[in-house]
Amino acid sequence: MPEALHQALGQHGLLLLVLTVFVAGVVRGFSGFGTAMVFIPVASKFIEPVWVLVALTVMDVLGPIPNLPKAWRDGEPKDVARLGMATIVALPFGLALLFAVPVEVFRYLVAALAIIVPISLLAGLRYKGQLTPFVLYAGGAVAGITGGAAGLPGPPVIMLYAASMKPVRSIRANTMMYLFLFDIALLSWLFFQDKLEAVPIWLGLLFFAPAILGNIVGATLFDPSREKQYRGIAYCIILLAALTSLPLWD
Repeated sequence: MPEALHQALGQHGLLLLVLTVFVAGVVRGFSGFGTAMVFIPVASKFIEPVWVLVALTVMDVLGPIPNLPKAWRDGEPKDVARLGMATIVALPFGLALLFAVPVEVFRYLVAALAIIVPISLLAGLRYKGQLTPFVLYAGGAVAGITGGAAGLPGPPVIMLYAASMKPVRSIRANTMMYLFLFDIALLSWLFFQDKLEAVPIWLGLLFFAPAILGNIVGATLFDPSREKQYRGIAYCIILLAALTSLPLWD
């Protein structure tokens, strides 16, 4: 057995992390987002920040694959491309912040974002203008910063689409495609910066099965007529993960 795999299998809190991955996959499967906001706050209690992002990205880039063909048909690839191009440009600046801050700061930042976003959406605080190309580029740039610094590219994109008049299926599909594109970009940048260590890669591979199972279960449960209920469940799970993982409880 490779030494890195042995270390991954001996990771403290592994069973809890596997369960968290499955729940995060279910949330993403029925809402189109939420994997990172559920997984990162919990994982950051056990794994260092860069390893958290590597493990998340390795398993997350594989998990949504069964749902991508349908997302391509239901969504708007041109809008996703605009978000993605801006994210690729901004991502290195976010990663520079990640490498510069202490672990505790990272954990508080992740928890804060995971708490603020659901509360803001429930309170009706969201972008309510037209989703012009400029707005999409700006949103993608902000997502690149938050994605690199905290592993959370989703919140800015979610805030953009939350008040949109676009069909629910289209919003869900666009978000899913964008997050997949972000994962590819993040893996590429981490590779070029020589941050892809073997242990977190093995962790990501170990998380693949529960992630893809969760995505399939979530997609099966999804019913457009109950979109509000599903989002409410997703917000509650995200808030629970964030609140219970705050460093002050250590």
